[in-house]
Amino acid sequence: MTFSLIGRCAKTGHFGMVISSSSPAVAARCVHLRPGTGIAASQNVTDPALGPLLLDAMEGGLDAEQAVASVVGQRPHIQYRQLMALGHSGKAAIFSGSQVLGCWAEALGDNCASAGNLLASEKVPQAMVDAFETAEGELGVRLMRALRAGLDAGGEAGPVHSAGMKMSGELSWPVADLRIDWSLDCPIAALEAAWAVYHPQMLDYVQRAIDPTQARSYGVPGDE
Repeated sequence: MTFSLIGRCAKTGHFGMVISSSSPAVAARCVHLRPGTGIAASQNVTDPALGPLLLDAMEGGLDAEQAVASVVGQRPHIQYRQLMALGHSGKAAIFSGSQVLGCWAEALGDNCASAGNLLASEKVPQAMVDAFETAEGELGVRLMRALRAGLDAGGEAGPVHSAGMKMSGELSWPVADLRIDWSLDCPIAALEAAWAVYHPQMLDYVQRAIDPTQARSYGVPGDE
């Protein structure tokens, strides 16, 4: 019920993920980000507890492949799960259990990985990886290009209703965390619209957190 991509910017070391699903609030359950450590996904028949376990393993010194193996080896019902992890090396790892739903596929790339289930086409993850690797610009731009490429390649077998994008920056909290939790229209188009509004202001919000005396005008009525 999901197609997604995790990615890392080789220049900045920042991590991010984009995801879409026919289910509501997919990003709330499946996206797990820890600035300074990595990005992890827990999807298909989702167990949100697995994302933090993957991040704990990477924070403890395991690479992505070792982290995935450690979680796969210790959790019940793991054959129903689809997991991805990516750390500082830029080498990602994926696990897709034997009970993953419908047409499913996965693809590994340079500083990225993609996986999906109940897909319209097994080509969706590779299309997302290709788009991420060839897109120009900063991490958020590349992530959003990948999500659109997944939809254009077929996306899910049925209509999608939720989408999200989460991305780390220099600080201890995500620099971007955008979600469309339910829409009868295309949630990816809605997420693109939200990103178009938020992206130009993103670093202003960071500056306001660091030192509001040096921040630009908020651009709202009453702000002199």
